[in-house]
Amino acid sequence: MSLDLTMPVLVVDDYKTMVRIIKNLLRQIGFTDVDDASDGSEALEKIKAKKYGLVISDWNMEPMTGYELLKQVRADPENSEMPFIMVTAEAKSENVVAAKKAGVNNYIVKPFNAQTLKGKIESVFQPA
Repeated sequence: MSLDLTMPVLVVDDYKTMVRIIKNLLRQIGFTDVDDASDGSEALEKIKAKKYGLVISDWNMEPMTGYELLKQVRADPENSEMPFIMVTAEAKSENVVAAKKAGVNNYIVKPFNAQTLKGKIESVFQPA
């Protein structure tokens, strides 16, 4: 699967400033179709309504965390293969392990820049 800058991307974070930062970084990389959701529940509604090529989600959110969102996305046969990148401020190894077991494609620790984000996204879309 090659990187398609026109594919829809969903950014999920309950912190509006972080949403704005990630959306700006995605635009710098060249993505043109970027939506956002403020928590996992809203993200699930959007994922049901639109086919996203990539989800970038924060881990720590209320009421539904990014981890819970990831597990629900992976449990849905229609979206189980959807590329999913988890963003977190905590580099706890148990979180990384839990996210990997739940099927996350990549993991980014805050803070990060456009280059880091682009590298993580590219690695998700490189042929295995």
